[in-house]
Amino acid sequence: MLLIVCFVMGVANFAMHKAVSESGHPFVEETKRYFSPHFRPYGSYAIELALLMGALWFAHDGSLAVALTYGVYTGINAVATWLLLSGRT
Repeated sequence: MLLIVCFVMGVANFAMHKAVSESGHPFVEETKRYFSPHFRPYGSYAIELALLMGALWFAHDGSLAVALTYGVYTGINAVATWLLLSGRT
């Protein structure tokens, strides 16, 4: 069950990541310039994938603490996405 929950949170994280990446927000555009020279154009997605793979690995082993930590990470991403897309920042 932890594996499925982490996978669904990972899908949500990638969806939020894409929405923010395509938002055109000045902070996001500045961040893209940081990643672009080294990992064109998907460097931030690689980091997101690494986090998801780690969470899935530990969830497969039954680690509730890591699944909860990944849940907190997803919640923080949701708040940050809402702030950026709603223009509150």
